[in-house]
Amino acid sequence: MPTLASTNNLWGGRFDGAPSPELTRFSRSDPRYFAMAPYDLRGSRAHVRELHRSGLLDSAELERFLAALDAVESDVATGTAVPVAGDEDVHTFLERLLIERMGAEGGKIRAGRSRNDQAANDLRLYMREKARGVAAQLVTVIEALASQADSHLETPVPGFTHLQSAQPVVFAHQLLAHAQPLMRDLHRFQDWDYRAAVSPLGAAALAGSTFAIHPEESAREMGYRQSAENSIDAVGSRDAAIEFLFVCSLTLVDLSRLCEEIISWASQQFGWIRMHDSYCTGSSIMPQKKNPDIAELARGKSGRVLGDLMGLMATVKSLPLAYNRDLAEDKNAVFDAVDTLEVTLPALAGLVGTFTVNKDKMERQAEAGFTLATEVADWLASRGTPFSEAHEVSGALVRFCETEGIGFADLDDDQLAAVDARLTPAVREVLTLKAALSARSGFGGTAPARVAEQLVRLRERLEPFREWAGDVNALKGTPFDA
Repeated sequence: MPTLASTNNLWGGRFDGAPSPELTRFSRSDPRYFAMAPYDLRGSRAHVRELHRSGLLDSAELERFLAALDAVESDVATGTAVPVAGDEDVHTFLERLLIERMGAEGGKIRAGRSRNDQAANDLRLYMREKARGVAAQLVTVIEALASQADSHLETPVPGFTHLQSAQPVVFAHQLLAHAQPLMRDLHRFQDWDYRAAVSPLGAAALAGSTFAIHPEESAREMGYRQSAENSIDAVGSRDAAIEFLFVCSLTLVDLSRLCEEIISWASQQFGWIRMHDSYCTGSSIMPQKKNPDIAELARGKSGRVLGDLMGLMATVKSLPLAYNRDLAEDKNAVFDAVDTLEVTLPALAGLVGTFTVNKDKMERQAEAGFTLATEVADWLASRGTPFSEAHEVSGALVRFCETEGIGFADLDDDQLAAVDARLTPAVREVLTLKAALSARSGFGGTAPARVAEQLVRLRERLEPFREWAGDVNALKGTPFDA
């Protein structure tokens, strides 16, 4: 009978020969997956304590295992121990190191667990940690927007619909319109974490474990809220990764819309902001150029992370239960999303926090294009004219001005009356930027006083998210909710 060639594989007893080179090359984990070692070791510590609770390990063996796992972690962290070609994946790599230190006794760790629940657990631990890290960086972007808003509570700019000048708003209101969805993204990360705080460890391959019979204890030790209700679901589902990718994708979509505006604001045509030199690049051929590369790169990267989400959803949509090797694609998508956000957020926070504003140009543009036309209609309506008629009168006034090549400020009393007798000189009281902005004084409106209140509330709401993002101890152990 042929003998199995010596390998580091965690399987092979029922096979007559070694795997082909083609299979080995194709099956071996992406090198990036070995970065999951700290999370896998964390699960291993919880697992050996479970084996001790089950009686498979005595107290002395438990201590030897924990000491060996600490030594392995140190060696991996310092680069003393690195994967070799025969290590099929991170689980194989770490078990090899453990057996090298403990001898055959190290092989006891495999009892009652599978790479299926290990892989699911590693990814979940990774995502929960990264969710807080990304949230902390997202807080800095929101803070940068808030800081800029604080300086422009009374700076008028044109608000747009259909990319056409519509009504004046204060620039702070425009900035906070980008901060608000990012606040919701923070809430989504936190809300996702509550659902993701469920441990798959103890599900083993799919049916549960003979030895890990108190997975709720392991869950508590790893900082989870509870253990999985169903062992098949625990190893066969990836909705936690898909939802994580959705939150990452939506965050980047929200950032992309901010970037689109920054690109416009920095253009010669708008001229609203001047980007700091340290957050811009130039052209290799046009010396005068100052390009908003950070905003453009972030806008582009949002599309790639959307692709990560769509790709993983397509991968899992028709998979039979429970585990299938297709699920190894989850890490590619999640790693890419996290890597993208981790480089995008600091750069964007710096760009937003350092640009300067051309207030004079903003104010000139704020009333260009007859943005105060609605004030005329509202003024007439407040004096009893049905708004449908007031709208027609205001439109006729705009048409008159366009024909004459003048603005509202140039109209004399006779011209007002010629358009409509109801347009008395008193209408001029509302035909100023200050009056238009102050009039929008309802909750959520652009009146400077209301925007200042909005800014205070935003900062108050931001503080709990900052605390949550920085609470790494919450991931080290939380009470189990039985």
